[in-house]
Amino acid sequence: MNCLEINNVTKRFGGLIAIEDLNLQIDERELRCIIGPNGAGKTTLFNLICGNLEPDDGQILFNNKSLRGKSVAERSRLGIGRKFQSPAIFGCLTVTENLEVAALGKASIRKVSSARDDKLKSQVEAVLAKIEFGDKRDILAIKLSHGEKQWLAIGMVLTSNPSLLLLDEPTAGMTPAETHRTSELIQRICEEIPAIVIEHDLKFVREIGTKITVLQRGSLLAEGPIDEIAQDERVRQAYLGKKVL
Repeated sequence: MNCLEINNVTKRFGGLIAIEDLNLQIDERELRCIIGPNGAGKTTLFNLICGNLEPDDGQILFNNKSLRGKSVAERSRLGIGRKFQSPAIFGCLTVTENLEVAALGKASIRKVSSARDDKLKSQVEAVLAKIEFGDKRDILAIKLSHGEKQWLAIGMVLTSNPSLLLLDEPTAGMTPAETHRTSELIQRICEEIPAIVIEHDLKFVREIGTKITVLQRGSLLAEGPIDEIAQDERVRQAYLGKKVL
């Protein structure tokens, strides 16, 4: 069963076609990587899924229901969770407090202390375990490394119990060790829910070993397993003749 279906979607900005007649299907518990050169339409695609933009043509279905006309907040409540490239965390709060705020739907920070009921605690504990942050629960977020801040940001999205996770360049700026740990985290998450990852780090894409969709100028250029994509001459040309994957 498809969790997400993008059917013949086109998005124009004046005379510029950012996404053109795109078709994409994401299965339950699937991990999909979206790659492509700058300007390929990757971020526009995420904005269309999340409701920041509406398609000019075509339709987007989430769990067999059209997303047409639904706001960003409505799509979030339906189960679409997005983690942006820059982590949106509260540096003055601890790791646990950041997760609590996220679990309360970005409610007032002052409400956190009064809302620490068993359900909230259980929710936060589950996410701490998922991102392996049990030993960092009381550390101020500002003191975390770059990679740790990224993992916390992923955890904050997970507190809303999404049924689809969108990750925009989750390994940007990370060390090789942090990149490897991110790969492990995403694979653990996808044991339960599907995820779509926009990524420029092609070594990371190979490491997570998933199906790849290649975009170029808003259109589907190629799609398939890593080894097949790596040998595709069209993909090589899109990356200016460089070796890919």
